[in-house]
Amino acid sequence: MLINNDTIIKDSDPSIRRKSEPVELPLSEENKQILREMFQYVQDSTDEEKAKELNLRPAVGISAIQIGIPRQLTAVIVHDYDKNDELVTYQYMLANPKIVSRSVQKAYLENGEGCLSVQEEHDGFVVRSARVKVTGYDLLTDQNITIRARGYLAIVLQHEIDHFSGVLFYDHINKDNPHPEVPGALVI
Repeated sequence: MLINNDTIIKDSDPSIRRKSEPVELPLSEENKQILREMFQYVQDSTDEEKAKELNLRPAVGISAIQIGIPRQLTAVIVHDYDKNDELVTYQYMLANPKIVSRSVQKAYLENGEGCLSVQEEHDGFVVRSARVKVTGYDLLTDQNITIRARGYLAIVLQHEIDHFSGVLFYDHINKDNPHPEVPGALVI
């Protein structure tokens, strides 16, 4: 399956709002292949040369609905700093990820969020939980895992899991007050 900027479903297509169904475990070969191809897209999209050659927009994550498959599958590669300020790469090929707990503290990206399915800019803060605990099956490690995510990784996971419900990041922006004061928020 060819995944590039031309084949990714955009927000002008109502199918991006479809609900995604959980997948059966153990994963079928077809679902494993979908995860591998989405993971490859994210990996290649951050290589400037490959991205240009293959018509890829830079990404940290992609969900199956964005390639027209309404299944709870997502691939994520996030470079971030851990609590010791060390650069860490978080990589997942997740099936049926679910947020099982959220922090009261909020977080948002100072420059706003983006999405492969959204081509126009949407100005405003997307206020999310600063920390989340996510459970799911990870094809990379071939096991059920629990992810305790904070900051940027937490935002990315919430963004991708939102796709399973047909929710896009700009649905979270307060149209009347797009840049609200969020006391105690983690600003990234």
